[in-house]
Amino acid sequence: MNSPVHQTLVVQLQAGETDRCPVFAHLAYDPADPFALTVVFSHDGHVLARWTLDREMVAEGLLRPVGIGDVRMRPVTNGTLDELRLEFLGDPRTDGDRHHAVVYAWAPAVSAFLRDTYAVVPQGQEEVRVDDFLAEVIAGG
Repeated sequence: MNSPVHQTLVVQLQAGETDRCPVFAHLAYDPADPFALTVVFSHDGHVLARWTLDREMVAEGLLRPVGIGDVRMRPVTNGTLDELRLEFLGDPRTDGDRHHAVVYAWAPAVSAFLRDTYAVVPQGQEEVRVDDFLAEVIAGG
């Protein structure tokens, strides 16, 4: 059985036009869901948001702009620092706009996390056990 992969990073959150604020990003990869990564953002012990991301999209986002929906990613260089810019569009607000946040993560740390996930389930060798999934759905799980 393959083990899950976990990593906690300090990332920079930019909400609106404000300055960046450091928050924790708890990254997780479960081989049982081989195409997905989970990221939980937290600050002062409070969960700010939880997102499930496509593992391949994160890998591509380190190289070029990707995403046209609620999640968009692209590499950026901030002086000598290589970062991954993640843009999240959330639920609608009362003014008709949507909640919006941008997170900047140190690209080498994200790359290292991805390498650890590929050591567990190599890229291109992801499998989805459809029969197990259907049995769980039918059982009400």
